[in-house]
Amino acid sequence: MDRIQIPATDRSPAVDFDFSAGLLRIRGESYPEDAAAFFGPLLQSLRAYLGQGGEDAVTVEVALAYFNSSSAKALMNLFMALEDAAAEGRPVAIRWFYAEGDDTIQEAGEDFASDFSYGSFDLVTAPQAEEARR
Repeated sequence: MDRIQIPATDRSPAVDFDFSAGLLRIRGESYPEDAAAFFGPLLQSLRAYLGQGGEDAVTVEVALAYFNSSSAKALMNLFMALEDAAAEGRPVAIRWFYAEGDDTIQEAGEDFASDFSYGSFDLVTAPQAEEARR
């Protein structure tokens, strides 16, 4: 599969999905006018990638400074696809980056993590969060 690279805009995050490395990075802010239209193709690509089978590890790094409720739903859809793959034995790791003192983003990560049982879901504080956003 071809690598997906989407540059950040004022309202949408940067996305880099390197299929060969099994690494998906989402960085920036996420409040697009139509979150389903933005995240839909990414979710389809993720499902297609996971559907190919294999035992290669998948790592997702999320470093969002802000996201709206529509983006939260889209992220949950991504995480549930990953959770399903992890339940089937695929190594899956999610790294949720947040700036130290950003309780809102930290709590959102904790909420997402509570629904993730089979893979690992790690919350990572700054300064690592600042580096991941770059």
